[in-house]
Amino acid sequence: MIKKIPKDLKLPKESFLYPKMSDGASSAIRNIMQKAISIGNNKIFISTNLKYGLPLENINKVAGPFIEAWAFEKFEEISDQVGNKYGLINVEPGKRLDAFGMILQFKLKDIDEYVSANVDSKSTSEDIVTSGKSPNITSFARIRNEYINDPDYIFLVLSLKHKVFSEKADKDGVTKGIMQVNDYRVYDIKYVSAKDLNYNPALGTGQLQIRDIHYVDEDRKTTEEFIKMIDKKYLKSKGIEAWLKLAKQHNWIKSKD
Repeated sequence: MIKKIPKDLKLPKESFLYPKMSDGASSAIRNIMQKAISIGNNKIFISTNLKYGLPLENINKVAGPFIEAWAFEKFEEISDQVGNKYGLINVEPGKRLDAFGMILQFKLKDIDEYVSANVDSKSTSEDIVTSGKSPNITSFARIRNEYINDPDYIFLVLSLKHKVFSEKADKDGVTKGIMQVNDYRVYDIKYVSAKDLNYNPALGTGQLQIRDIHYVDEDRKTTEEFIKMIDKKYLKSKGIEAWLKLAKQHNWIKSKD
């Protein structure tokens, strides 16, 4: 007998406010990043006693944590300003095994509810052609569970493009390296088009990846439509038996009791 996804599948229904909450949080993040760049508050200075400064050919391997820390501080600076125009009221770091790096909480205009956005920042280099190609975003089972538990779960990807400069050593032999954030993009993972969202089965339950984080087309989907889309990608790769095993493990099917 050919097995297929059961009809009594749990399908989350987002609220009518979801697009407004997602758009409001995304817009606030874009405006904060744009402000930091436009006033020149977009540089990270790293001093080293290495004669030739930062190893530019491998800098992408260590840039991520620096860029994420920079972004976190920019958001924290804004949240400390009570009544700021962005509506950002609180910033918290994610835990070690969380899919996101930080949680941003907003009180947005024309929305009575507080809005919490889980943000995963990705650092990409202007100097490396392949930077930003197919980064791992989150695991299939994890993001699916998040939307089952909370249909209004907001997961945003913040892409920060940087360039690295190195100054000559001073009289003390100290070289100054400069990481400069030059561009940004913000994506709601639910709104990334199907062609731009890949499924890589290699790790655990598989990783969702953005094909090219610099060039993403938007396709507005409800939570239910997003779940069905990623299920289709998983099924194409691993088949129905593997999906049913996960469904049983994570209670994705309605109880018959």
